[in-house]
Amino acid sequence: MKPDETPMFDPSLLQEVDWSQNTATFSPMNPGEGLVLRPLCTADLNKGFFKASAYCLELEHNPRYIRMVQAKSWTLKKHFEGFPTDSNFELKTTELPPLNNGEVLLEALFISVDPYMRIASKRLKEGDRMMGEQVARVVESKNPAFPAGTIVVALSGWTSHSISDGNGLRKLPAEWPDKLPLSLALGTVGMPGLTAYFGLLDICGVKGGETVMVNAAAGAVGSVVGQIAKLKGCKVVGAAGSDEKVAYLKKLGFDVAFNYKTVKSLEEALRMASPDGYDCYFDNVGGEFSNTVISQMKTFGRIAICGAISQYNRTGPCPQEVQKQCQQRSLYSLPLGCERSCAGLCLKMND
Repeated sequence: MKPDETPMFDPSLLQEVDWSQNTATFSPMNPGEGLVLRPLCTADLNKGFFKASAYCLELEHNPRYIRMVQAKSWTLKKHFEGFPTDSNFELKTTELPPLNNGEVLLEALFISVDPYMRIASKRLKEGDRMMGEQVARVVESKNPAFPAGTIVVALSGWTSHSISDGNGLRKLPAEWPDKLPLSLALGTVGMPGLTAYFGLLDICGVKGGETVMVNAAAGAVGSVVGQIAKLKGCKVVGAAGSDEKVAYLKKLGFDVAFNYKTVKSLEEALRMASPDGYDCYFDNVGGEFSNTVISQMKTFGRIAICGAISQYNRTGPCPQEVQKQCQQRSLYSLPLGCERSCAGLCLKMND
């Protein structure tokens, strides 16, 4: 039956209608067939008229239960000015259209809310759905690559249901252990964990025996940074914003952890944690905190700039280093072995 057809049913077949859920339970003339039907109004309901306005489904468990698929989504009602408030968001409910060939219907299991969304939301228009990843289950499929029941990671944003053409969907690895929570696909085994892994190993190039400093250390990224650094044989110093978080860092194996909000002097706390300075700094905070850490970096130390959460709620411009993924290397005085380069430069000048 086509979605735009208006079929007539014998009203005596109707068993129950739940207007709050937009569902109808009826005795179909053809058992095993299911139509997603929407009552037009009470008068039409009494006459047996319905509007087939969504999916045609084969309902395996209860072919007499018919439902509309509605998505509940948090949208950006108003752009942020300073700290986000409830008034910046609006919950909207929309009715999803039928699936086209190649598409899948996703149902969210876990939704990620990350600090980067605060500044990335500037790319959104007011009324747009909030961005972000989610772990979702395919509940209906017209795409053979993603059959119903498949668990995926999708960039569907803050919504209960969404439709995807399959582009950008990532299946969980086949090796995913049954006992491993699916939510970790948005954390340690997802974007935050990979950020920690590549930031520490590729950008910082950390080596065993070095001293690593990480702030926002109890967060999704910082906590993984510290654990990887310990596995590499490093001394790890972490800063967090509460005593509970400090206790958590010590449980994770951090060599030194402190509450930056309660120490008398951040500079002194850093110096006491590592009198010889720091080889690597994994920066999630930016601002004055980072200026203090940089002053205690060793010569030729390495810094991975992952975030600047201390700056995200400013009303002025935010730092652009992270979004641009810029590489920056400082140069002080003349590097070793510069004599050969100077000689070569002189020869060029004579040409």
